[in-house]
Parts: sequence; structure tokens; C-alpha cells
Amino acid sequence: MKVVTGEVMQEMDRRTIREYGVPGLVLMENAGRGCADAIKATFGLQGPGKILVVAGKGNNGGDGYVIARLLREEGWLVKTIVLAERDEITGDARANLDRLAPAAVVFSPAPSGLAPWHTDLEQATVVVDALLGTGLRSEVQGVYAEAISLMNGCGKPVVAVDIPSGIDAATGTVLGVAVKAALTVTFALAKRGHVLFPGVDHCGILRVVDIGIPGELAEGAPGIEYVDRRAARLLVHRRERNAHKGSFGHCLIIAGSTGKSGAAAMAANSAVRSGAGLVTLAAPAALNTVLEIKTTEAMTFPLDDGGRGLLDETVLPLVMQAAAGKGSVAIGPGLSWAPETACLVRQLVSEIEAPLVVDADGLNALSEQIDVLKGKRSPVVVLTPHPGEMARLAGLSTVEVEANRLGVAREFAARYGVYLLLKGARTVVAAPDGRIAINGSGNPGMASGGMGDVLTGVLSALLGQGYEAFDACCLGVFIHGHAADIVAAEKGEIGMSAVDVQEHLPWAFNNLIMQTGE
Repeated sequence: MKVVTGEVMQEMDRRTIREYGVPGLVLMENAGRGCADAIKATFGLQGPGKILVVAGKGNNGGDGYVIARLLREEGWLVKTIVLAERDEITGDARANLDRLAPAAVVFSPAPSGLAPWHTDLEQATVVVDALLGTGLRSEVQGVYAEAISLMNGCGKPVVAVDIPSGIDAATGTVLGVAVKAALTVTFALAKRGHVLFPGVDHCGILRVVDIGIPGELAEGAPGIEYVDRRAARLLVHRRERNAHKGSFGHCLIIAGSTGKSGAAAMAANSAVRSGAGLVTLAAPAALNTVLEIKTTEAMTFPLDDGGRGLLDETVLPLVMQAAAGKGSVAIGPGLSWAPETACLVRQLVSEIEAPLVVDADGLNALSEQIDVLKGKRSPVVVLTPHPGEMARLAGLSTVEVEANRLGVAREFAARYGVYLLLKGARTVVAAPDGRIAINGSGNPGMASGGMGDVLTGVLSALLGQGYEAFDACCLGVFIHGHAADIVAAEKGEIGMSAVDVQEHLPWAFNNLIMQTGE
């Protein structure tokens, strides 16, 4: 699903009116009708109820006036509160305001005017938020802030028109205070603020309705892919009935050190669970006995470590020999940040030619000499940092990274020619050619150790099976989160482990393949 900014949507509106001759009044009528239909479908199963429309003076308010008129015509008891004077409302919004019965409209431009409609809030079946829309750029203040607080505190379901008032449509940021909606009805295309946190927590159920924007405009609009179940399902490769293990790649995973054998095992086992035909785990020889037990299906390749339980540059020739001909290579889970190990990582990143995934301590090693990436031989290098690791890689603070996740990921991927997965709630996937996506799966139960090791295994398996790199990244992060969502549905989020997610990876793939709905 494509998501756009408010500015892009506004330009699409302007072009629809200017180039295709669709009047703004028609677009507003279609928007209001789409919202009214969604309200009836969601809240009108027992027949018409009571609606309180809280409207601003712009086009978002105009949509609200259409909603009020259409629902009144169908027997709903509708009252409209306008947070402006009548003379402040112009254009298409004014035309629709004038179509409402005067007795059903109250103008409350000042905070003191809001007190009388407390009773209306208490008696309403549904409250419609038609205050501010997608053009908001500054913090909400005054009467609008008070109105939002009253809507949030009324205990009744709120339907947001286009976007919950107070949410930045481009970033999902709360601009001071924002409506907490039960249902958001948006137009033509979803906006970034609908799918990025914290905006996503304010939207409730999201519905996208057609308002008459020409298809070629929507298709050509600049936007970002939001990877939901429908998008992920289209990426999954179906298996030929005569396939064999050689059809699905051989992954090499270089991982582990004393005290961190679990990270190595989870990466290898997750690659197996994600469909890799063969998996070899290269790890310090001191760990081999325990890894043989922890990785039944994966092969182990013990590397001489002098009994220290960590790797250094002396194993480079053996690792390069093992990497030859592999479908993918992963470096990092549990390797340690020892100086000699970091040197080995940087040499491997420079010399390996197979598709490469770098995570955890591999990222820490790169952060010390980031220009190693400019000399890499592999055409596909995938980095999977969490915000702290991203900050070290980019020379920024974690706060700066989190304040501009899309921009930081896009710029870094382009600068260093890598595929970058900036992990977190709504993981961002950025490609070196500028493509960018936002992942739609996952839950807070994933906030525990080992989840990144599982993701490394998933990505290695997909790359080894021949998935195009950006598709592998988008599908990998979705499957990872989707498996966690299945676990959460079965067991809950609290106490979810990385192994829980690892073991549910086959179910996650199968769920996508078998589903027929959204």
C-alpha cells in the first residue's frame, strides 16, 4: 500500500481539479459520502444514532458538513459544532455549510463557547472529528486543543476525517495534542502519519476511500510502500513441486563468541525455519560442541580460536573458502566487539562477493571504520541496525535518528550503496536507489533479546533463495513481525521470546500463502 505526505495529496487534489476538470465540490462530496458510509457500516448496524460533528473552518470542516447533511437525510440526529465564525468559512466548505439546516449548526469560536456542548458529547453515539486535516504544521492551541481534549475524554467513539486532528500527516508526530480515533477514514491514499508512530496509535481502524482522484495520478504520485499483509503476500515465492534442497540456497552464517552462542544458534535456526535449503554456521571452535546440540539441522564449521571463544584475522582464508559459492553470507550475531574480531569483520565485508547481511557486532565493527562499505565487493549488502547502532554508524545521536527515521535511513543507504533496515516500531527499509518502505507487522512483545538474530537468519535465507534484495528486506521484516504477531495472538506479548518467533516462522509464511483476504 502506498503512503504519501499531505502535500502530495493536496497536489493530487489540485491536479484533479485543474487538469481533469473534477470540481472541488465533487471531491468534497465524495469524501463526505465515503465517511458517512463508513460511519453507517461501523456504527449504524442498530439503525441511525446521534452524531456530533466537530468542524473547523477549512476543507476538513467542509467534509464534516457533507457528513452531517448526508446522515441527517438518512435519519440520524446530527448536530454540528463549528469552531469558527460563519464569515470565516469560504469556498467549497462554505457552500456545504450553507446546505445545512441553520438549526443544526452552532458556532463556538472561543474556548468559553465549548461548555454548552458537553451534554451533546455525552449523548452522542459517534463524534466526528473534522477539525484540522492533513495540512497541519504547527502545534494545536486554544479552542482547537480544548476541543480535542474534550473529544478524547468523552468516552464515545471518534471518527477522524482524513487524519486525526493534531497528527502530522508526514511524520505521525503529535503536534501538541491529537485526537484518539476509533476509526479514521482517509481519501485516495493513506498518509505517512497513519502508519508511523505515534500517529498509528491515534488512528484506530484505517479505511481508505475513493473520492474520484484519477488512477494515473495516484499511481504516479511519489510515495513510500507500506508493507502490509497484502503487499507481503505478493512477494512470497511459491515452491515448485519438484524442488530440492539445492533449489533454495546455501547460507553461511559467521557468528558467536563465548557467552553468545545463543545468538549464533538463533540466526542459523531461523535461516532453516525461513526456507533455506542448507545452512552452515561458522563459529569459534570452542563453541562447536554446544552449537552442534543447538543447531540440529544446520551444519557447523568450527574455526580455530586458540580456545579463546572468539575469532580473529587468522581465520580469514578459511572463512573466504567457506563463503565461496554460497547464496548468502551473514556476519555478526554474538561475534563480540573485540578489536581482533572487528578487524576480521571489516576484511570480510570488503572481500565477500555473495549477498551479505551484517548485524549486531558486525555493525559495531563497521561503525569504527564506516568507509569500509565504499570498498565492498558484494553488490548486495544489508545492514540491520537498531536506533543506537544506526546512531553510531551515521555519527548522530539516537534522538536525531528517531526524529528522522525515514530521512536518516534513505540518506545512509544512498551514501554507502547498501540496503538498510532501521529497526524499531515500524521498521524502515531503504535501498541504495532511493526506494523506501515501512513495515506494518510486529508488536511490543518483540522488545527482548535475540529478536535481531532471528531477523538476520530470515534475511539470509531469503537472499540465499534468490529473492531480489529489496523484496527480501521487505518480506523479511514483515515475516519476522508477522511471526511475532502469531505468537502474541496465541500467548500474549509479555514474555515472548526470540525462539518463540523463530519457531513460528513457517506458520507466518504459510499464513501469507494461504490467506485470501486483506
